[in-house]
Amino acid sequence: MNRDNKDIRDFVFRGLLFESEAEVFRKGGIDVGSDLGESEQQLLLSALAPFGVQHRNSALEMARLYALLHAFENEIRSLIRDTLDEQVGADWWETESVPGSVKKLAESRQKAAHKDSWLEGAKGDRLEFVDFGDLSAIIIQNWKHFQNLIPSQDWLRQRMTELEKARHFVAHNRMLLPSEFQRIYMYISDWNKVIGL
Repeated sequence: MNRDNKDIRDFVFRGLLFESEAEVFRKGGIDVGSDLGESEQQLLLSALAPFGVQHRNSALEMARLYALLHAFENEIRSLIRDTLDEQVGADWWETESVPGSVKKLAESRQKAAHKDSWLEGAKGDRLEFVDFGDLSAIIIQNWKHFQNLIPSQDWLRQRMTELEKARHFVAHNRMLLPSEFQRIYMYISDWNKVIGL
């Protein structure tokens, strides 16, 4: 056995031995190793520590809702992108698939992001620059490709309009009522059941 293989074998063996011993301690109620979720929670709590209790609690409540809306909005973008890539082709943005006003606004935002911004986040996908409310306009413009997924255009408009209002509240750091939280959860759950997520 050459030296490299022996070093790898020894490394793996020491890791297995450590895990075996650590499990004995864990069963005895002693934390061994790092729990990433707990570490992240501690980092979040320490970042919020300078603020008042009411603002910290509100922030944590709204963070869950922000995460849900973030995932939901980006899932819709993926649905649009994947469906139009498949049905229209990779150059679907260059076709009539995107309403002119939506396309113009997204492209001007993308240019501004490249030119003026010090932020280096995602800037390559024009669909990322489309307003949440305009995502439904793209789906309706391409209804023949989405009609088997979505019950009706009215169903789509109603949910997207309501969720867009809630999204604005969340994006502008305004607190929602518990009943509004529940309505958002219900709309997104309903969407996920219909679309098949």
